[in-house]
Amino acid sequence: MLYFTHGSWSLLWPTQLLILRISNWRTPWKTFWRRHIYLVRTTAQMVESQEVHLTSRESHKSPVAYILKKTAFVTTALTVAGGSWYVAVDMTSASDLTAIYNCSAFWAYVFSIPLLHDKLRFDKAFSVLLAIAGVLILAYGDSSPTKHGGKSGGSVGGGENPDDSSNRALGNIVIGVGSVLYGLYEVLYKKLACPPEGTSPGRGMLFANTFGSLIGCFTLFVLWIPLPILHYTGIERFEWPHGEAAWMLLISVLANATFSGSFLVLISLTSPVLSSVAALLTIFIVAVTDWLLTGKPLSPAAIAGGMVIIVAFLLLSWSTYREMDEERRKRLQEEIIDSSDDE
Repeated sequence: MLYFTHGSWSLLWPTQLLILRISNWRTPWKTFWRRHIYLVRTTAQMVESQEVHLTSRESHKSPVAYILKKTAFVTTALTVAGGSWYVAVDMTSASDLTAIYNCSAFWAYVFSIPLLHDKLRFDKAFSVLLAIAGVLILAYGDSSPTKHGGKSGGSVGGGENPDDSSNRALGNIVIGVGSVLYGLYEVLYKKLACPPEGTSPGRGMLFANTFGSLIGCFTLFVLWIPLPILHYTGIERFEWPHGEAAWMLLISVLANATFSGSFLVLISLTSPVLSSVAALLTIFIVAVTDWLLTGKPLSPAAIAGGMVIIVAFLLLSWSTYREMDEERRKRLQEEIIDSSDDE
């Protein structure tokens, strides 16, 4: 499932190219294609130059080697983090899985301080902690079994042996490590694969989906290697999905690709912290969807937890807007000072 899900990201760039082509259908294909490649290449050069501080002569070299290397690095971090979810899902309870894994929003904020040089702000820290509190309410506030989702998977009904304390403890450790690594993956993607601040939103969206496709291609062409090993050793036998399971998996995979593409774009345009908290909204959406499909009404804990997450997201959005506006004003002021010094 992890291979199919992350491999589907390879569809992001072709889908984006098709949409752009439809919206610019009057432009000759050669002109359209040349401009598209130019935007991708120059944005990739901007990404590389901010990381390795290229000289003016080096800035014109091909960025392919750098982007492929960072693709392998970021995809490995994502695969280990996402794989922990699929390993732990059969070892621990749905509540523990939801609560621990979605603490990645906290770790994204922790890693963004040393790696992205974010400032420790009370309003952002409070919003993140409030969002995690909402997740805890959703996970543990209802005494009946619930189904919650994670960033890398769909709904789950808990592990096979949630009452086995040793099994559950090991599962919690695995998902705890995955939570930390997922927060690290989000920050690494922002640091290593996103254009610098001030880049136009169009370029940011274009390159985010292109890099997402590279992650999908790396998954398809490289990460199939463990599958035959797991199959022939009997650890996890491979079987093509069929019947209703195939259709459900197809829907899940395409939905994940859509979500992940949007998630990468949001990180590129804003920050890993805001994007991670925004992803927590999906937990409440899962609960609402479950209610609409099964007819089982939402519990008070689900409603309360969902409201807390929504409030936390709104507070963090406002905080992020203020921070970005402050940085914009600061850059504008520095440009005015530099221009006055030149005169």
